[in-house]
Amino acid sequence: MASKILRKVISTPKAPAAIGPYSQAVQAGNTLYVSGQLGMDPQTMNLVSGDVVEQTKTALTNMGHILEAAGCTYKHVVKTTVLLADINDFVKVNEVYSTFFSEAVPARAAYQVANLPKGGRVEIEAIAVVGELDQQ
Repeated sequence: MASKILRKVISTPKAPAAIGPYSQAVQAGNTLYVSGQLGMDPQTMNLVSGDVVEQTKTALTNMGHILEAAGCTYKHVVKTTVLLADINDFVKVNEVYSTFFSEAVPARAAYQVANLPKGGRVEIEAIAVVGELDQQ
């Protein structure tokens, strides 16, 4: 008989509530899947500004709150996906991104998309490992 895997919904009021039928994050075993984060203020549920730099800072800060709720940090993140409304913002987003992920940077993909929810300029999702890290 197969062993059971823990599946747990992760939620925190420090990050924006889901704007659709999804969870902020779901932990399955020791893998954490963090839903895409927009640059939204958790209290107002509005984008912080039209500026991609501010939206990126806010999206990654919100991601940090979700990681913390699961007992993780940015160091636990092994993969991210960055969705951009305009690929020309790639350099600006990288400048902010590198301040959150400065060591043991995760694997990543980045894409330009036609539209993002709420007219966002950037959305970032992540996969992290839960537990004690053994960095090499």
